[in-house]
Amino acid sequence: MTEQTGQTRQTRHAWQRAAGAAAVTAAALTATAVPAVAATPADTRPARAASAPAKPASAPVTASAADVGYDTWQQDCRAVMDQALPYLKERIADTRPGEKQAIVLDIDNTSLETDFGFSYPQPANRPVLEAAEYAQDHGVALFFVTARPGIISAPTEWNLDHAGYESSGLYVRGFLDLFRDVAAYKTAQRAKIESKGYTIIANIGNSATDLSGGHAEKTFKLPDYDGQLS
Repeated sequence: MTEQTGQTRQTRHAWQRAAGAAAVTAAALTATAVPAVAATPADTRPARAASAPAKPASAPVTASAADVGYDTWQQDCRAVMDQALPYLKERIADTRPGEKQAIVLDIDNTSLETDFGFSYPQPANRPVLEAAEYAQDHGVALFFVTARPGIISAPTEWNLDHAGYESSGLYVRGFLDLFRDVAAYKTAQRAKIESKGYTIIANIGNSATDLSGGHAEKTFKLPDYDGQLS
């Protein structure tokens, strides 16, 4: 009886250790799979600005970044996309014979709402989605270039599809890319898209690293409030 009791205890301890390890692994995967975000109240979200290739235009910001709420952020995003959509309509209507048009989009706080409360799947940033839907409905390919690591490529692609985007390609950072300058990495991905025969008619992001380096006819910058948004 004593030997059986000891074996039972050893088995129970083994199961407890296994369960603990599984919990730690699950927590680690969760932390890696979805970028950590500050717990921001639903009514306190940030704003954005717009840009053109030569001289970026900016959406008006009337409060400090720390004071900007979600509604203001959405208003600022819409101010930028209200400039982008008419341009896209005109440029798409002017498609040249044989031309394959494309739009390149950043993901975090551009295509998806990332820094405004934790959720998965992350919802689409509506002003950007509306412009993207018009483009994809008119035969324009959507490419997503993100600084997210490759380990979360599959859930990111699923999230974009769930949010309503029809992705023609998702570019995430491989291991060696993690040590490269982000702006240089994103520029290289746009060059790859062009090498496939696409004309990038617009590049949309919320950070200077999303838009610098060329390889797009026109750029539109959403607000990041001096880098406070990822």
